[in-house]
Amino acid sequence: MAESKVAIYGAIGANVAIAITKFVVAGITGSSAMLSEGIHSAVDTFNGVLLLVGLKLSKRPATPEHPFGHGKELYFWSLIVAVLIFGLGGGVSFYEGIQHIRAPEPMRDPTWNYVVLAAAFVFEGTSFLIALKQFRAQAKGTPFWQALDRSKDPTTYTVLAEDSAALVGLLVAALGIYLGHALDMPVLDGVASVVIGVLLAGVAVLLIAQARGLLIGEGIRPETARAIRAIAMEQPSVEDVGHVLSMYIGADEALVIVDVNFKDDISTGEAGDAIAAIETEVRARFPTIRRIFIEATEAPQAGAAPAKDGGAL
Repeated sequence: MAESKVAIYGAIGANVAIAITKFVVAGITGSSAMLSEGIHSAVDTFNGVLLLVGLKLSKRPATPEHPFGHGKELYFWSLIVAVLIFGLGGGVSFYEGIQHIRAPEPMRDPTWNYVVLAAAFVFEGTSFLIALKQFRAQAKGTPFWQALDRSKDPTTYTVLAEDSAALVGLLVAALGIYLGHALDMPVLDGVASVVIGVLLAGVAVLLIAQARGLLIGEGIRPETARAIRAIAMEQPSVEDVGHVLSMYIGADEALVIVDVNFKDDISTGEAGDAIAAIETEVRARFPTIRRIFIEATEAPQAGAAPAKDGGAL
């Protein structure tokens, strides 16, 4: 998680400097798109702070009331961040754009807008590269899009999503300002603000969907469950494997329960050795699975529907 903090600190530092500059220049030039970008950077700054809060709270040790720890705190705070991006970032930018379209005002000298947008692009790009570097380190060679889909660390993918939206938003703002000034159509500045709002809302919806899945108990991927079954079936004393139930309880921690049916003629000691071997092999192949419970059950009845494995690892 130390890598995640680096990405968050990088994003906060960039957004503080950018937000102040954007608001000042928006006041000087009267640009709606620049004001939207300032709001965007301010929201991203606050979001970074909330992610740090979630990261800290998720590290609290287990208690009798929370025997599996507080790892899901991070998912809760990432959901709050996504809602803020949607409401404050997307909503306010959209509203500001509509207001500017309804009552467009001629833009004053746009030079400072371009200077600030160029500087912001450098800062946001640096923050994006830092987050991308940390994400690639966590992915450990997994293809980018596959790693992004499987990632359960919202601190990293949220920063990546925010910075990506910020970079695209800067380009949209620059285009709106340029066209609005060059064509003497200040309404285009407002249109750019609306586009930025829609962009932020779209990113927020994706982040909300990811946080929701993790909060309500998303589990490991079907192929991971099948691999666990195969590991269990390699034990000579195992006759069959039933359900593989799972749930993420933190950014890098999953809980797995495996129903195993042992052969009738094995001893308790042999069953214990098999259980220990299964646990060792599963943890070695899947470090994220830190808690694994193996239950001895009866063999599934013939014709029974196979258990469904859900989720993502």
